[in-house]
Amino acid sequence: MSDAERRIANRVVLERAMAAIGTGDRATLAGLYTEDWVLELPFGDPPRRLEGAEEIAAYLGPQMGRFEFTLSLVEVHFCVDPDLLVAEYTSEGRAAATGKPYRNTYIGLWRFRDGRICGVKEYLNPMVAAEALTPDDPQDTPGDGP
Repeated sequence: MSDAERRIANRVVLERAMAAIGTGDRATLAGLYTEDWVLELPFGDPPRRLEGAEEIAAYLGPQMGRFEFTLSLVEVHFCVDPDLLVAEYTSEGRAAATGKPYRNTYIGLWRFRDGRICGVKEYLNPMVAAEALTPDDPQDTPGDGP
């Protein structure tokens, strides 16, 4: 397979991952990632580097369901390395516990090996997620004053 063909094939895998993440389709996701994949979240609180499907699943499992959203690719940048894509994407949805809107923007460095995702370094605004998860203060509700 040529470098150009690998780039296109990897983009297709990325598109499938974006669709499956948004719907929570764990079966599809499992087939798209290598067992030893690495997830890096530099803007996490605290920043995290998780290694291997088991460690990542243990971290992400409790996170699943906190947000209901879809991911949309805005732009995909091909790199000199055909197994690296730089992706810009957005989320559109809501926080399950509060019902508040959740709209975030992301930059991700997506690495591939043998047609599967082997690494993701994702940058997002953690304040957007925190705001969506924070319940409104009942004291700030109009009409509740003395």
